[in-house]
Amino acid sequence: MTFYNISQTVLKHIVRHWPANCQRTGSLAVSHKLHTCRGLSADSSAPRPRITENSVEVFSHVYPRDDMTNVTAKILSKVDCQLHNRPHHPLWLIKERIKDHFYRSYIGRTGNPLFSVHDNLSPVVTVEQNFDSLLIPPDHPSRKKGDNYYLNRTHMLRAHTSAHQKELVRSGLDRFLLAGDVYRRDEIDSNHYPVFHQMEGVRLFSNHELFARVENGEELSLFESGGRRTPQKQETHTLEAVKLVEFDLKQALTRLMRHLFGEDLEIRWVDCYFPFTHPSFEMEVRFQGDWLEVLGCGVMEQELVRSAGAGNKMGWAFGLGLERLAMVLFGIPDIRLFWSEDERFLKQFRLSDIYQPVNFQPLSKYPPLFNDISFWLPAEGYTVNDFYDLVRSIGGDLVEKVTLVDKFTHPKTNRVSHCYRVAYRHMERTLNQEEVRIIHAAIEQAAENELGVQGRY
Repeated sequence: MTFYNISQTVLKHIVRHWPANCQRTGSLAVSHKLHTCRGLSADSSAPRPRITENSVEVFSHVYPRDDMTNVTAKILSKVDCQLHNRPHHPLWLIKERIKDHFYRSYIGRTGNPLFSVHDNLSPVVTVEQNFDSLLIPPDHPSRKKGDNYYLNRTHMLRAHTSAHQKELVRSGLDRFLLAGDVYRRDEIDSNHYPVFHQMEGVRLFSNHELFARVENGEELSLFESGGRRTPQKQETHTLEAVKLVEFDLKQALTRLMRHLFGEDLEIRWVDCYFPFTHPSFEMEVRFQGDWLEVLGCGVMEQELVRSAGAGNKMGWAFGLGLERLAMVLFGIPDIRLFWSEDERFLKQFRLSDIYQPVNFQPLSKYPPLFNDISFWLPAEGYTVNDFYDLVRSIGGDLVEKVTLVDKFTHPKTNRVSHCYRVAYRHMERTLNQEEVRIIHAAIEQAAENELGVQGRY
């Protein structure tokens, strides 16, 4: 495997954790017309996603708006893009390499792959799918309105592909890979984007499957009664079963990462916490001198498996980000590039074979333009992700980064003001200050009208 150059700053910050860690009803949210991604819509006659004053329509389904609705027109325009399914796109290449590895590594007696692949499930899920099915408590911070895109109180754009675990296990699947676009409200820089792509895998074992190769394995069991939860195991699992599942999981993921990065790859495991696995781990790999977190994984919570109708089995699950791997393996310096239609970018990934090396050549680096925006925060209701989302809705991919550069508290009134520096940079040409000022002025006006802040321009 050939390694490619990428700045150490990018490498240190590209990784997202596996799980997910403003209501805008004004003219901005209602007036935008949406356009499907070119050449990616499965049905060109299907109505485009749209937001009206009273509802959100996605994939021909109408969802009434309520006090949780905060999805924007800009975000809805991405829901049918499916970059991970666009042939010769870098995200597609990573997905296909992972899929090919599992197809080759896990083959049944008849010669067919044991893992099924699901990469076309709708990103619109219920709140129950996204959180409750994964045992995420009602007061968990990952449910916050400020961090997710809600259609209404009962439906949202999935924040992780794990939202489909329960339904796929319930359908009778014991081994599967799942890929898709996921949505989170987040900061703005070269490594974060409100839409990104995840891939995860699940494998379940029956008592016979897990212990078949163990001497006297017929005397061992997946489960025990009266057990207790420890850092090493869940209360319902035997320690022998957990250690075998953990070994199988780490072996599978070690082989996957060495398949992607090269056989000499150094790997280490870090204990961590996820609501839907225990014990849980993060894998870190040594790349260009740094330890990089590349995925999260663990032994599936038995309550999740049981509620999906497979209570006589136990298993493992993992999740990884496709962008993070593509940025490292191909040396892509800015996450916005994955959405580019620039032929100079796209043609570099039109390969005759998915394993053909990519000597990625960065596009011309056009100079950034900087503009500041300062405002007094309202007494309540403001979150920084509301502001980031507003900036993305108006500035789109011209916005490279938003940085909080100053805070000020008035000594007499205790009012708080924030000053943000917005970096604008076009990926394909040089911007001029006049066109940027038009966009920036629109952001200033929208911040006052939509977020209730008071400007200090």
